[in-house]
Amino acid sequence: MPRRFELPGGLPFGFARFLSWVSLVLILATSIVMSVVITDSARNTMFRKQQEFASLLAENLNHQIYRRFTLPTLVGFGRIALRQPVQYERLDQLVQSVIHGLQVSRVRIYDHGKIVSYSTDRADLGRTDLAGPEVTVALRDEDPSYTVDAGISFWQALFTPRLEPGSFILRTTYPLRVENRLGRIDDDDDGPIMGVLEMTQDITNDTRSIIAFQWLIIGTASLSSLVLFGMLLVFIRRAERVMAERMQEKQRLERELHQHEKLAGMGRVVASIAHEIRNPLGIIRSSAELLLKRPSSSDPVTARILEAIYDEAKRLSQTVNDFLDYARPRQPRQDPVEADGVLDRVLGFLEGELARREVTVARETEPGITISGDGDLLYRAFYNIMVNALQAMDGPGSITVTSRRDGDAAELAFRDSGPGFDPANRERLLDPFFTTKDDGTGLGLPIVNSIITSHGGSLRIDNAPEGGAVVYVRLPLRAE
Repeated sequence: MPRRFELPGGLPFGFARFLSWVSLVLILATSIVMSVVITDSARNTMFRKQQEFASLLAENLNHQIYRRFTLPTLVGFGRIALRQPVQYERLDQLVQSVIHGLQVSRVRIYDHGKIVSYSTDRADLGRTDLAGPEVTVALRDEDPSYTVDAGISFWQALFTPRLEPGSFILRTTYPLRVENRLGRIDDDDDGPIMGVLEMTQDITNDTRSIIAFQWLIIGTASLSSLVLFGMLLVFIRRAERVMAERMQEKQRLERELHQHEKLAGMGRVVASIAHEIRNPLGIIRSSAELLLKRPSSSDPVTARILEAIYDEAKRLSQTVNDFLDYARPRQPRQDPVEADGVLDRVLGFLEGELARREVTVARETEPGITISGDGDLLYRAFYNIMVNALQAMDGPGSITVTSRRDGDAAELAFRDSGPGFDPANRERLLDPFFTTKDDGTGLGLPIVNSIITSHGGSLRIDNAPEGGAVVYVRLPLRAE
């Protein structure tokens, strides 16, 4: 189950991520609603402009028909009779000249009997079934009416890839009036109705523009929402990563502090006990050594007992010294120390033990590496590392010691041909009193680590790819 990290205020990141998704949904929903509102307003504005244009065109037709057709026809023929080809052709020429280039698809004129007396489509002449309720309203001397005849709904049109011409038609019904005076007809000076003018315009192209405008708004709003959401997710993930690192660091520091407190208390107890043990233990060791040198110790049984007492006293004395060294580490000196010189001392002291165990040592060291530190403490640290390697191999094998400069630090590596570190225990090998040996104290590597860190360096343990354990020691070089 994945871990959940919390914000400093206690707000879990899972809840923050949930809020980001909710914000995305709300932003998208708000954007869609706003696009609908904006588009609906644009569509209404477009229809209003179309109605104003249709009203002006119908008024112009009324004026032109009255002045250029009705009056001259009454003077010339005495009456209006559109069934006469001459009169019809004259009216048709007049209407075609007025609507030319204005995207008007059809014009009809109804008489008072709701019969089509004129149409740009001559097949409509004389029909009585084409007049809708708007014609009846216009004959009652009421205002013009505007109707949109749509083959599909506007919402269906949104998802139609290509609108066919004639999908949206604006039909204007306008009462044809007699002008009481020559000039523009005013609302306050309306004449009697001569008939009804019905004009249709194809507004499909304008509707396409509105739909494209709406999709542009939706796309822009959606894209901006996704960008904001992406930025929010990036911020949350970065905050999660930073918070996770800080929490891990806090937990590590808490563990170290707890361990240091525990070790400090334990160290004080161990130091006091070890100090009390060391003096009598030294007396036992020196006494056993003195008895071994006396002639009375020639008895083989007595000699073996004294040797066992001496050896165990010596081993216990070393253990007590380890406890004291870890509990009360001394501050290292800052002398110039050559790494090769310390290694020479360690290998010289262990020469007999290496030969007895049939262990070979290969040195691949860079000459002239000088460290600022305490030679005796560094000797003890390198000695403990070599002894651990010998004990891990427990028989014939090889140890490779390398050293090199790495920037402003020296890095030494001790690699053995033993079984290597158990991965399950690797994280605990530097913990005090943790040991996998039956007779170990668990202070060897911790003391080495304490010595190295007191010199401003670092200790790292690992397993070599080709097998065996590797201990890396990194120490600062002495400034020139």
